[in-house]
Amino acid sequence: MQNKLLKFIREQGLVSPGDRVICAVSGGADSVALLFALYLLKDKINIQLEAAHFNHHLRGEESQRDENFVRDLCTRYDIPLHVGGAQVQPGKKGLEAAARDARYAFLQSLDGKIATAHTADDNAETVLLHLIRGTGLKGLGGIAPQRGKLIRPMLCVTRQEVEDFLTEWSLPHVEDSSNDSDAFLRNRIRHHVMPLLREENPKIGENLSKMALRLRLDEEYLARQSTFETPPDVRILRTLPPALRSRALEAFLKQSGIPEPEDAHISQAEALVFSENPSAKAAFPGGITISRTYDSLAVISNTAGLGETTLPCPGRIEVGDLRVTCEPAKEIRNTPDTFTVCPSGTLTLRSRKPGDAIRLPGGSKSLKKLFIDRKIPASQRDTIPVLCDGMGILGVYSIGVNLDRAAASLPAVTVRFEKIQGEKQNG
Repeated sequence: MQNKLLKFIREQGLVSPGDRVICAVSGGADSVALLFALYLLKDKINIQLEAAHFNHHLRGEESQRDENFVRDLCTRYDIPLHVGGAQVQPGKKGLEAAARDARYAFLQSLDGKIATAHTADDNAETVLLHLIRGTGLKGLGGIAPQRGKLIRPMLCVTRQEVEDFLTEWSLPHVEDSSNDSDAFLRNRIRHHVMPLLREENPKIGENLSKMALRLRLDEEYLARQSTFETPPDVRILRTLPPALRSRALEAFLKQSGIPEPEDAHISQAEALVFSENPSAKAAFPGGITISRTYDSLAVISNTAGLGETTLPCPGRIEVGDLRVTCEPAKEIRNTPDTFTVCPSGTLTLRSRKPGDAIRLPGGSKSLKKLFIDRKIPASQRDTIPVLCDGMGILGVYSIGVNLDRAAASLPAVTVRFEKIQGEKQNG
């Protein structure tokens, strides 16, 4: 077994000379075998070997028995040991997931590479778990040989080879009584499904694990082909092969704050890409909303619409990232950000309202249609200031003055909008 382990470590590049490798040891057969195999190989691969044990305190005296066993084992071979523990409580995903999260949080806190004793049979069970729950190529890739500081050197080793190795070296281990329970799906697969498959092919565990490792390479290649420095626009996404498009969308969703996008989330994003509505949007986990903004996808800002704000004249106020100034006009000047008007009553700034319309050189249009024609993202439309007085709309920032209200001669006032965002950041 140790020769097989050595070959796999070298093929996968799991360790480098001088690495500190901390073996996660529960006291069970697999972890004891891994610890001792690494102990035999540590000089050959030039690593500093240590061990770690996490006590979940879920099985009373049995949990303490496991901890004591691991302490004795490491003392016998002079292997430094890190011990952690917590009183694990069931979370939203159940007790098993809560225990796993607590254990990995402890392991990740340690300084070094963390070796876990996942075997080829564990990998096969994981593939079957994913098949039962529904999966794609990534799920069929099973357990990664390496993820960050975590390494799995035993993915090439079967459970039978572990037992033979323990017998050869007369190594004791402890049994976790919870492994006998069929309360967990993985245990039911281990106890009932895998034995049936072994009747058809005794090497089913090893074969499924090898398949998973090959498919993982395929997945990694496809993922690299669908990597973009910036999210591709909708036109490009529509032309990509489905395999690349789904991966590009998965990467975009992760960048948008969805850490583990599921197939349903990728399908939602794909529906946005092919929607005939250029401002379509969809809700995602974590309160995230993603919108089609014509030819691009974007996370919708939660910026609320403008409240109604009085603009003194003469005077100056700040609205969002705009400075708005009103002063007596020296000339008649009308641009998308400067209006010369003759107001009636108090000047106010507000968001658009249903029914708002304005007359421009091309004729009168509703603000709704104007914003659509000018391809202003739906997420930004309620943040565009509308300048009003007691008689109605005088102008709309970034659009222009209402020709029905533009001053024909002086005296009049000039309202000017200026961006101030850069000034605030520099200050």
